[in-house]
Amino acid sequence: MNNEALIPDANSEEASTGGQTQLAQPQQQSLRDAVEQAMENYFRHLDGQMVTDVYDMVLSEIEAPMLEVVMKYTRHNQTRAAQLLGLNRGTLRKKLKRYGLL
Repeated sequence: MNNEALIPDANSEEASTGGQTQLAQPQQQSLRDAVEQAMENYFRHLDGQMVTDVYDMVLSEIEAPMLEVVMKYTRHNQTRAAQLLGLNRGTLRKKLKRYGLL
């Protein structure tokens, strides 16, 4: 079973050729690479500002949309969603409440 999530690279959607814009074949990027790229971009644009709680910020930025998609995929079946995620159903409910998804 392949656990590496691949996502389309948002930067490869369009290619410009001589004044015309054409759709290019989307390249796939692992979820890990996308997170790494986003984190590097985040730190590059801090402009010397001090930040704290980056772990919690990143977790919430990733966890909320992940839960939304999983719930949609399972047609809001919490038992199936919990199994898919490898979570206890009570833990899933707690997370759904935290993000206003319940």
